[in-house]
Amino acid sequence: MKGTGLALVTPFKADLSIDFDALSNLIEHVITGGVEYVVALGTTGESVTLSKDEKKQVYQFVQQQVKGRVQCVAGLGGNDTAELTDYIKSFDFTGYDAVLSVSPYYNKPSQEGIYQHFMKVAEASAKPIILYNVPGRTGSNMTADTTLRLAKANSKFIAVKEASGNAEQFMDLIHQAPAGFSVVSGDDNLTVPFISMGMTGVISVIGQAYPKKFSNMVRAALNNDIVTARTLHFELYDVMKSIYLDGNPGGIKALLSLMGICQNIVRLPLVPVNNGAFETIKKHFNETKA
Repeated sequence: MKGTGLALVTPFKADLSIDFDALSNLIEHVITGGVEYVVALGTTGESVTLSKDEKKQVYQFVQQQVKGRVQCVAGLGGNDTAELTDYIKSFDFTGYDAVLSVSPYYNKPSQEGIYQHFMKVAEASAKPIILYNVPGRTGSNMTADTTLRLAKANSKFIAVKEASGNAEQFMDLIHQAPAGFSVVSGDDNLTVPFISMGMTGVISVIGQAYPKKFSNMVRAALNNDIVTARTLHFELYDVMKSIYLDGNPGGIKALLSLMGICQNIVRLPLVPVNNGAFETIKKHFNETKA
């Protein structure tokens, strides 16, 4: 996966139902902005608080709205291996190019458990798989050794979205990755420095607010135009930091609401960002050109 992918939010109406009109506007906004692919129902999409029927509606809506103009990735993860693999086997992959699957959360499996889980996912999936390591959410780190073991064991594993924040782990993955396996940033603010080390892109949150500027930044970095990439990075740096002051996706939804793209609404147990964070986001939004 090369370039800019976006972890789409799921917009809600005041009654907490899904706002498909806003989701349509968001998809058009990011495709017009020049991103390479979108991810439906990753963590930022609040997948854990959507019903099975709602998830099905979102998956279908995203691919129908995209209409093949960019690649589509389905967020399909869980901490019950049997339930997840059954779901993947029955999943309608029409319009989808790959799966993004997070390392099992809450259970805190061993590295062998993580490996065996993903090997079962590979057996079940009809599409290539992007592994997702985000220890801050899952409670456990998928080590570089485990990721590389998976990459070498099955060609369905095409990439890892690495969000450990561990620079040494990033570099071990990049340095030892087998041919055809990509390392993708899971942290917006680390994208430029680690593309310079060999990452092939990012699955971004801030990019759905500033798709043109952010994807141009990523392309510049991939083309070794570090001056342009660094300039664009720092143009986005303050607003990029601000959306994480009081959690994700609360921050990006606050920013998108200021842009008129969707409402500033999340589902419990999440709540909108606090007033201080909102004012900081608003300040940096007013200072940042699209």
